[in-house]
Amino acid sequence: MDNGVPWGSWGDLPTDLTLWLIGLGVGVDANPPARPQDNGVVERSQGTAKRWGEPQTCDGPEELQRRLEDMDLIQRQEYPSLRGRSRLEAFPQLAHSGRGYTPEWEERHWDLAAVAAHLAGYAVRQRVDGTGSISLYNRNHYVGIIHKRKTVYVMFDPEVLEWVVADEEGRQVSRRAATRISREDIMGLTVTHRDKVT
Repeated sequence: MDNGVPWGSWGDLPTDLTLWLIGLGVGVDANPPARPQDNGVVERSQGTAKRWGEPQTCDGPEELQRRLEDMDLIQRQEYPSLRGRSRLEAFPQLAHSGRGYTPEWEERHWDLAAVAAHLAGYAVRQRVDGTGSISLYNRNHYVGIIHKRKTVYVMFDPEVLEWVVADEEGRQVSRRAATRISREDIMGLTVTHRDKVT
């Protein structure tokens, strides 16, 4: 996948969508940043979608969605690709995986432990702001005013679902509950949503 939204982000932690996929057991592999040639098939497909769909002439997202669906059908079922045959004619087994998908299946199989294990592999560099806080998934976490303007590293403890903050020497300076790393928020794709102010 590429590094743009919704798959990737400018931040160092996985997006809501990526966390959801990981919970489903889908492996995610990001293309190296600024290296579109490493993912040429997808990049070319996106370019074709942009040319054929002409998003700049659409009245809104609904029209663009319809155009992209039409473009996909043409590319897969009509456009001659291999010796005059469409992709669907050349590879009929790709029409459907044979596996059904239901919300009930997702509810039974989605796994928070897989997400926690994945997050445990990150060590994210952050700069503490002037109030002694850092931001993770659009939420401020207080680290301590004595650490203001210092560089810290944030890791994830998968056993207790907490953010662990360490200084540059590796000493733990803070632990904060990762309240949004929850089944409900990840499956609802609301990890990065800001709370409404009342």
